[in-house]
Amino acid sequence: MMEKNRYQKILTLTLKREWFDLIKYGIKLEEYREIKPYWTKRLLGKDYDTIIFRNGYSTNAPIIICEYKGLEVGDGNIDWGAEYGETYYVIKLGKILDILND
Repeated sequence: MMEKNRYQKILTLTLKREWFDLIKYGIKLEEYREIKPYWTKRLLGKDYDTIIFRNGYSTNAPIIICEYKGLEVGDGNIDWGAEYGETYYVIKLGKILDILND
């Protein structure tokens, strides 16, 4: 079970297995979100220090906890799920702190 107070400023995101595994194995170093009002509200001006990636919505879904290293706006890597010519919120990932339920 994850300690609630161990991580303070948490961004929680759900991922498909393909992207989850690439992050878990240290290949994918950033995550993308569309520039839309929902993501603008969740990401801009926020002071996160940790990201929790979930692979699914079940209570025992696999989880990766990693450092949040910042947010940029720009193009994404096509090999990591971005579409050519699109601009995204690019969430920079730091080191993996924990992997649970995997």
